[in-house]
Amino acid sequence: MTDHLPLPEGAADLEERPVDFGEFVRRRGTADRLVVQPRMGFGDPVRMREGLLATKLADGATVGTLTLDSYTRVGDLEAVETALREDIGLNGYPVVNHPAATTAAVLDGIRDATFPVQVRHGSATPLDIFRALSRLRLNATEGGPVSYCLPYGRIPLAESVRNWEDCCELYSWLRDVGVEPHLETFGGCMMGQLCPPSQLVAISLLEALFFARHGIRSLSLSYAQQTDMGQDQEAVLALRRLCAELLPTTNWHIVVYAYMGVYPETYRGAHRLLGRAAALAVTTGAPRLIVKTVAEARRIPTVTENVLALEYATAIARATEPGDPAAHEHTDSQTYREARALVDAVLNLHDDLGQALLIAFRRGYLDVPYCVHPDNAGRARSHIDSDGRLRWAETGNLPLHGIAERTAVRKIGSADLLKDLFHVRMAYDDPQSELGDPRVGELARN
Repeated sequence: MTDHLPLPEGAADLEERPVDFGEFVRRRGTADRLVVQPRMGFGDPVRMREGLLATKLADGATVGTLTLDSYTRVGDLEAVETALREDIGLNGYPVVNHPAATTAAVLDGIRDATFPVQVRHGSATPLDIFRALSRLRLNATEGGPVSYCLPYGRIPLAESVRNWEDCCELYSWLRDVGVEPHLETFGGCMMGQLCPPSQLVAISLLEALFFARHGIRSLSLSYAQQTDMGQDQEAVLALRRLCAELLPTTNWHIVVYAYMGVYPETYRGAHRLLGRAAALAVTTGAPRLIVKTVAEARRIPTVTENVLALEYATAIARATEPGDPAAHEHTDSQTYREARALVDAVLNLHDDLGQALLIAFRRGYLDVPYCVHPDNAGRARSHIDSDGRLRWAETGNLPLHGIAERTAVRKIGSADLLKDLFHVRMAYDDPQSELGDPRVGELARN
């Protein structure tokens, strides 16, 4: 519990009242077809400000990002202090160590009612981060007790659950100064790749429910683009339906991530894959997209490369006919059936959702393929089928008996896994591949 945590000093003294991030995205996403966002983060405040300004001025509906450095993510604040003192470059923005006045200057005149800013971090021990965000009224961030624990470290899942309970309650106190906090669950991006969509959908929904039960009313739910457009559309529509059925708030939206696995090396391949992600968002009614750039396979992208990715995704969104998600509200797709079974099994374990998550992983009711965290059972396996879809090869103790489609006829070996890991890169870099809408290829050449 966080009843010992005071409201952060200085929170009531800041002049600007930031907009509700979720409400902004839904409004702009409806008007402009898609809100696009980079993963941008720089340790130098001047460069960070330049990146935010370039994002704001890009052609399209954009929101800004402060991505934090890896030392801050793991709570090694002494290492951050050393880096700042000795002018050692950081791979993200150290929001905890930089004085509040420095970050306020970075945001001054840029963050406003037309351009909210979200903080992205990747920490399973984020209390210091949430304190810093609260002081600055940086009222949008992301993560989750499962999705920011299993892929990123080895701290016990129970510790991560306690940390995120405290952070949700601390963040919800921003409403005491008239600011609506927003949390985005990272659960739809578990391990980046090779997790069947039904489990991504289930974990995303369960983390959003966890946030809601700990005081957060403005939510977004992530889904990472996977290997097949049709399956991805099915997954996003299933997630939308589960949100409508189970979330206790209407202040939510879906955010699609461009593919997070091994990215294409060619410019053509990277553009085609990003174009598919933009089209996925538009056709399923997801109002926000996290982009990737043509530099992803080689290095950290520049500001210019980020802006080009934002504008390319915007161009694809404008050229894509919106879908009709309402037409699928009652469709029991394969992904929906699996995700609903997983969610129901977890919710039936305990009234306290944090405890339910712990029991679910202990019993293997949630089991992320190829995740080596000690609290993950490690019995479930997945593979890419001959039709390009992600399917279960082994379901372990997942509550999917009679529901899951299993097509593997043999054990998945290391060669099979390596092939699947590089499947998307090879497919999109292949100049003979038919993947992607022709308009995507045309825009990539222009």
